[in-house]
Amino acid sequence: MKIGLLSDTHLREPHSDFKKMIEFHFRDVEKIIHAGDFVDRSVAEYLSGFKELIAVCGNMDPYEIRKVFPQKQVVELGGFRIGLIHGGGAPFGIESRIRNEFDEVDAIVYGHTHTPANHQNKGVFFFNPGSPTRSFWHSATLGILHIAEKIEGEIITISR
Repeated sequence: MKIGLLSDTHLREPHSDFKKMIEFHFRDVEKIIHAGDFVDRSVAEYLSGFKELIAVCGNMDPYEIRKVFPQKQVVELGGFRIGLIHGGGAPFGIESRIRNEFDEVDAIVYGHTHTPANHQNKGVFFFNPGSPTRSFWHSATLGILHIAEKIEGEIITISR
């Protein structure tokens, strides 16, 4: 199973460059996960029209998004329990804070920091796709989860 991952898109609308990026990188994914900070409902509508969308809201999302998407959720994909959350607060220590938000999970997908993460920690796989549009310290990125016998992540750098 191949899942496309986004977070922190921070767009007022899905402009043509964003659509081209999604259509190229997510053309063969089964689902898209967005870990919050859409900023506008039109981005969620575009993504859900392209593939099945699973999402949580982020701290920058308005009420119209918060009423559609929860702050956190657990989904089962390929036999694995995956926690989804945007995250909050300072980037330092974010994984410890979000780990405490979930009981039994195999993986946690999060956002907020705009910094990609793709690693195991104490038996839990952590993945942050970064931001495809607004990265402060890193290149613009998105991610792919490959789910089979185990969960593996792939960070994709977006060239501008």
